[in-house]
Amino acid sequence: MAESKTEKTERRKHQKYMLVSFGRMQELGWFVHNRDKITKTNKRVVIKTNRGLELGYLVGRFASYKEGKFKLGQKQLNQYYKKNDIEFACKKSGKFVRYASHTDVSEEKHLKKIAKEEKQCCRKFTEELNLPMKIVDVEHIFGGERIIFYFMADGRVDFRELVKKLADEYQTRIEMRQIGSRDEAKILGDFETCGQQCCCQRFLKDLKPVSMRMAKLQKATLDPAKISGYCGRLKCCLRYEDEDYSELEKRLPRRGTTVKTEIGTGKVVDYHILTQLLKIKLDGANTEPIVVPLEKIEVIENSSQQPSKSKKNNHNNNKEHPQNQDKKNNNK
Repeated sequence: MAESKTEKTERRKHQKYMLVSFGRMQELGWFVHNRDKITKTNKRVVIKTNRGLELGYLVGRFASYKEGKFKLGQKQLNQYYKKNDIEFACKKSGKFVRYASHTDVSEEKHLKKIAKEEKQCCRKFTEELNLPMKIVDVEHIFGGERIIFYFMADGRVDFRELVKKLADEYQTRIEMRQIGSRDEAKILGDFETCGQQCCCQRFLKDLKPVSMRMAKLQKATLDPAKISGYCGRLKCCLRYEDEDYSELEKRLPRRGTTVKTEIGTGKVVDYHILTQLLKIKLDGANTEPIVVPLEKIEVIENSSQQPSKSKKNNHNNNKEHPQNQDKKNNNK
């Protein structure tokens, strides 16, 4: 007898899910399992996705599971990311197969060596066909169901002949995936100028736009070589303190505002956002401007001047430095 809709809903309600990071692009997904307990050791897991059999990393091992269930539900996890202004979509991606053994890990290392050879082969075919594309990396799915080639190109590329050649060579499904410069850094990046591993590779799941306005607001150098990351675009870390800088800047009077201090009135000629200090030129004084804390001044007359340059042309700045959107996958 067929299972009723109510019974199916009830069964799914009591299903247990584990959160797993998998694939070359470090995707996150929920995977159904039937374990009573989740190990707290650093275990790899074998999972079944729509791409085939894969190896992944268990997310939130320590104190994140109770009786085999992840403590945060899907809605709570989505709310967490939404609260932190991160566009995040973690969907049910498949099922847990088993904990990875030493044999599985060794097989993964072997496949990575093979992937290097596959990349060289693909580059060779690309040159033969004179295709305007750069082969960035290759991901050989653990179960052997497919090989994914990540590439960069300025526009659309007709790679049908390339896929045929690769399919004949390796006798498996071939997938071509076009990526942007930020994704290239996520795949190939190592260490940044700060000495830390690239954020996009270590923990960032959502790569948001970064504008020159953020660098100006934080008084960072505008030398492109110093504020650009591995990908050649503005560093993602400029976003981290942007909200705090913006809030602190709102407290300060604009340049040209008339204020009253303990030793007289004057006009604001400059300010320091983090320390909340104002540089004031006293009326009728030939001396250098004085520096006064924000709490020790009284605003007499607001400036009619435009906001500081850091607030100007936000829209234009974002246009000048757009996020390099990843292009849609082309699967074959």
